[in-house]
Amino acid sequence: MKILLYSVGKPHDSYVKQGIEEFTKRLNKYFQAEWKIIAPPKNAASLNEAELKKQEAKLILGQLNAEDFLVLLDERGKQFSSPQLANFIQQRANESTKVIVFLIGGAYGVDELVFERANFSLSLSSLVFPHMLVRLVLAEQVYRACTILRNEKYHHS
Repeated sequence: MKILLYSVGKPHDSYVKQGIEEFTKRLNKYFQAEWKIIAPPKNAASLNEAELKKQEAKLILGQLNAEDFLVLLDERGKQFSSPQLANFIQQRANESTKVIVFLIGGAYGVDELVFERANFSLSLSSLVFPHMLVRLVLAEQVYRACTILRNEKYHHS
């Protein structure tokens, strides 16, 4: 199974880049994993919120294949413990999912079309975080889930 981590926005800021790269490298020991940063539309500053989300939705949906399992990160999504996230990933592998995509939407969230396309909605916390920190937390938590699946020492419950 391949794990793709998508985020709408600018490239990783330097204050999180090293951590994201480190956890992604570690994650690659378990599954092929990579980040794709989806740049917002060039005219984003001139668009209202609804139109910006529609434009971003076109960019996001254009990156997905029909068989990709899309996990949308959203504050209203289901919250998991780390072991539950591990089980969720294992279930996808057991179902022979070829690609699981974790998506961090734009600054205003995502358009309804992306919600409709999503196979699952996940919340990392009921707190709101800057997008850059969400990228780091997501990379670490997916890595942690993989260590749980292998019964390795990284996670202590």
